[in-house]
Amino acid sequence: MVVWSSVSASSVQSSFGRFDAEFYRPENLDAYNKITSQKYELLGRLAKDGYRVVYKNTKILSDEHRTSQSARFLQATNISTDGLSIDSENIGYVSESDWIRYPKGRIKPGELLIEVKGQAEKVTIVPYDFPERTLVSGSLFKLSIESSVISPFYVFSYFSTRYGKILRDRLKTNTLIGFISKPQLYRIPIFIPESLSDQEDIASLSEKAFCLSNESKRVFTQTQQLLESELGLNQLSFDKPVGYTAQFSELELSRRADPEYFDPVSASIVARITEFDHITLGSSFAISNGFPWHSKKFLSDNSGEPVVRIRNIKPTYIDVDELTSIDRNYARKVDFSKANKGEVVVGMDGLKYFYASVLEGDCYINQRVAHLKPLSNAKISSEYVTFIINSRVGQAQLLRDMTIATTVGHITNRSISKLVIPYVSDKFHDEITSLVRTSINKKQESKRLLDQAKSRVEQLIEEAVQV
Repeated sequence: MVVWSSVSASSVQSSFGRFDAEFYRPENLDAYNKITSQKYELLGRLAKDGYRVVYKNTKILSDEHRTSQSARFLQATNISTDGLSIDSENIGYVSESDWIRYPKGRIKPGELLIEVKGQAEKVTIVPYDFPERTLVSGSLFKLSIESSVISPFYVFSYFSTRYGKILRDRLKTNTLIGFISKPQLYRIPIFIPESLSDQEDIASLSEKAFCLSNESKRVFTQTQQLLESELGLNQLSFDKPVGYTAQFSELELSRRADPEYFDPVSASIVARITEFDHITLGSSFAISNGFPWHSKKFLSDNSGEPVVRIRNIKPTYIDVDELTSIDRNYARKVDFSKANKGEVVVGMDGLKYFYASVLEGDCYINQRVAHLKPLSNAKISSEYVTFIINSRVGQAQLLRDMTIATTVGHITNRSISKLVIPYVSDKFHDEITSLVRTSINKKQESKRLLDQAKSRVEQLIEEAVQV
């Protein structure tokens, strides 16, 4: 069915100077008209010190070229989808000269960061404990919100709603790589609740969500430190030899003859953990694979049956409500078993990581994803095995086992099954399990509070329109 909308010439001239049909889609116009028909303020009037830095000849440094004077380089990929956390560990670095050359790119705690290139979907607030000496990449626009006028946490909540997303998405220019300019970004209308208490309540929910997300991250870091300390991995030092040797018996046992498999770093980690009590993963979990669901059966909304795809796997847990879904009738016809809440999935394609996630609900699994189901006599919990796989203990082994096909690395069920899992003691296992579960619970509560804040903003918008 053909859908079109019409606008007057005066509206075109006064609204962003855009003539393309995408800008005037009915849902875009509806969202814009709803916000501007009530109390609102343009983003540009609420903000100060807004910059998008255009870098020239800036390169991400390799590990060997990084120094203590290098600066962090924050990119949109470091920001979580919900915007509640920023990964400051797996982050790029640039030279000290770039830090000196681009002072306007230095981020400050409390600043709002908005993605303006590519998908242009992510928004976050820089936490107050974020590492110093960090530059923001050119894909992000940074600005300070006048907190004496409105809370940046309220603005974040607003941008996280469907209205905020629509109003940002409609501004992307119709090019191969979407882009939002500063003038257009500043013209986004921000809904202002009539009641100051409503605004403060929404901001408070968002701020608490950020705090819980940071607590979740802190607990996860504590868990990592416990593992490193208990196994003595924090005391290992690795040389980089020009070459190394392996016995023929090792080649025969591993069925590998490539040098990557016999990397001494991986060998040192495995040697260290095998000094403790340990088991193989396959002794506690049954390992199978997902089904090659037909791509045309995936739906554009979540109205069908949720499916874990390799892109959904992250080093923590998976909320099945956020997954894409497939047609229910198609799923029934295929009759492939679902994975259950509390089980584990592992991504089997990659180059740097092969992450594992605990499922927080029942769902189907797509191909190139391993499904780990605890056996009745399993000695280790799903939380424990997920954490170990995502630690350098697990990643060193999986990356060692990886085979390369063209440009993508692969691991097999056999690689996962023979993973060496350290089991220091019952107490150690239970402590790791408890910390991982605490981290997950805090993250889930953080998401719940943000959802509550978003729902409240949307409710106030709808109520104001009806008056």
